[in-house]
Formats: sequence, structure tokens, C-alpha cells
Amino acid sequence: MEVVKITPRGYCHGVVDAFRIAKRVREETAGPVHMLGMLVHNTHATDDLQAQGIALVDPPDRLAGLDQIKGGTVIFTAHGVSPQVKQRAAELGLNAIDATCSDVVRTHELVADLAGKGYEVVYIGRKGHPEPEGVVGEAPGKVHLVQDAADIDALDLKGDRIAVTCQTTLSVWDTEDLIDRVRSRYPQAEVHNEICRATQERQEAAVEAAKDVDVVIVVGSSRSSNSLRLVEVVKKLGRKPAYLVDRLEDLDVAWLKGAKKVGVTSGASTPSQLTRRVIEYIEALEPPE
Repeated sequence: MEVVKITPRGYCHGVVDAFRIAKRVREETAGPVHMLGMLVHNTHATDDLQAQGIALVDPPDRLAGLDQIKGGTVIFTAHGVSPQVKQRAAELGLNAIDATCSDVVRTHELVADLAGKGYEVVYIGRKGHPEPEGVVGEAPGKVHLVQDAADIDALDLKGDRIAVTCQTTLSVWDTEDLIDRVRSRYPQAEVHNEICRATQERQEAAVEAAKDVDVVIVVGSSRSSNSLRLVEVVKKLGRKPAYLVDRLEDLDVAWLKGAKKVGVTSGASTPSQLTRRVIEYIEALEPPE
């Protein structure tokens, strides 16, 4: 069967940097090393890091998670953490290593700067995801997390200093719609679209490829925001079936019934060997008559 290998796909610079940091810390540190949450949102990558001796502490509450670490080194994940988490790690005497993606760091700095200047910040993000948790922590009470139109409609902000920004791994098109909705309610709002280039490029490539394929397979974890958004944008804008698989064994060949051409892409934290296995398997299938 013909496979269109959608590019770009796979690791982004933030993921590569986080892996490099984790590897260096493990090699250079004699004591215990923990990661506070999954370093990147991929179960296979996380398993590999644990096999290298980096223990996973992954509670819903990052602050509570720190109390589970009894000394040694803690690595903050690529998604970033709040200032409160950093302060607590220092209070506990932990050796804290920050592997936050540089794009996420920029959003933290932006939000802190805006809040310091008296802005109310509307932050578009996915509730329960660690990236918004960290950013909102930059200015509690001044940063308002919204996920959908209903959340925006429920806002009651006063004053002229209002800004809107967003999580780095959202759907480009859905985020633009939500930004427009914020501006329709608050015309004075300053817009700072922080979707990272890696996310945007992967989404645009997937939507473009969907024009010429019958179905798209996205290799990535269900915890990965950028992987889930790839599925969404293909369905919504590419108007083609799209499915998320964490590994080859999750692939249902029934999804490919009647397809002559299959597009394959992967999330920004998906190891390349997982995507390669999926591609090779589909290529080996007999094409439809």
C-alpha cells in the first residue's frame, strides 16, 4: 500500500533539548534523579528514561509530587512548571534542573511581564495539561485559563489592559477562532499568539497531505496535546479520517479498508522508530483491488 510520509513529523527542538538535558544529568549525577511528570508526553520515551535510571513522579498536583521526592535531583519537564513549584523544590533542598522548552519559557516570561504591567491575561489552553498549569502559576488571579467558547463567554474582565495568549501546542485554527472570540468581547485585548512553529508546521503539513490521501495515521500518545491536535485538524480541515496510535499494535487495519493512499505523521514527542514501524507495516499491506 502506498504511504505518504508527512513531513515535518516527530521530535521538535524542545523535545530533543529535554532529552539531552536528562541524559547529561543522569550521566553526571551520582544520586537519585527524578522527573516531575513525564519529561515529554510519550509513554515509550518515558519508559526509556526510567530504564536509564530517571524515576518518574507523576501526580496530578506537581507541588504534592515534590514531597514524594526524598532528596537528590529533580528534572522539570519540557512543559514547564510554576514559580511555586520551583520555590518548593528549593525549600526541600532538591537539585532542580529545568528542561522547559524554550518556546514555553518565552510564554512564561510574556505572561509574567504582562501581569506585572497590570494586564488581565486570557490564556487559551487545555485544562489539566501541565503547560497551562505552569503558565497560570506565573500570576495567579491575573491569568484566566479558557478552553472553549463557553469559558470565554463566562469571563468578566474590567479595565483597558487585557491580553490574550495561548498554549504552544494547540490547533492553529481553533485557537485563532477563540482569539477572535476574545477580541469580540474585549476589542482592546492585545494578542500574543504563542503556538510554536513546530506545532504549526506539523499541522499545516498534515492538513495539506490530507488532500491527497484517503486516511491519516498519527503516531503519538493520548497524553500528547500536539498529537491529539494533529488528529483533530486532519478531521476538521483536511476532511479525512484520522486515527491516533501509540504503537503499531494499536493500528486497526479496518481503518484502512478501501484506502489506496495512507498518510502517516507523528507527534513532536514520538520516537522515530515507532513511526517507522507503522510506515513499514502499512507499506507491506496488499493494496486494494
